[in-house]
Amino acid sequence: MTNTCLDILFEDADLLAVNKPPWLLSVPGRLPENKDSIALRAEQAYGEIFVVHRLDCATSGVMLLAKTKLAQREINKQFHDRKTQKEYVAIGAGKAPSVKGEVQVPLIVDWPNRPRQKVDLVDGKFAHTLYEVLDEQNDQVRMKLTPITGRSHQLRMHMLHLGLPIIGDRLYAPEPIAAASERMLLHAYKLTLTHPVTGDEVELTAPCDF
Repeated sequence: MTNTCLDILFEDADLLAVNKPPWLLSVPGRLPENKDSIALRAEQAYGEIFVVHRLDCATSGVMLLAKTKLAQREINKQFHDRKTQKEYVAIGAGKAPSVKGEVQVPLIVDWPNRPRQKVDLVDGKFAHTLYEVLDEQNDQVRMKLTPITGRSHQLRMHMLHLGLPIIGDRLYAPEPIAAASERMLLHAYKLTLTHPVTGDEVELTAPCDF
């Protein structure tokens, strides 16, 4: 179901899942020109709404919100305990080091250059991503990324660590690669969780348009 404000993937009395477009904030920013966001649009459509997790402004795909405080608390606990499963699709520039593998490179905020992150082997927070090549041609690699942890910019940094900066990534990719796409080619394709009330498994997917 789609309305003028939100592309709705799933909805019931407790949860609301939407397909976030690229370049739309998950939550309002500080400045008036940055108020438009998924959270604001959901509030306008439903009244009180609770953000469960966020996607980077440049990232598209599945974003989950809660309609009740109880649902928010239960889903937040699943995220904290790593009981949810997330799957992303990305296209990077370069040659994949292997068909599948994992990256465990600790990350920390680069304070003088916020919101950028950086690798820090001493003080960085543990970050873990699984990857699998879906397709490779013309020095571009389509990847399935499964984040085990949820650090800020984790997938962007771990793709960079693999030598595969994400096409359209204006924070981390070299300028020609950043400019090769109007949007960043990173999409939250799937989110699997346990329903906070029924206990059923809920699998949310958003079609990838690249």
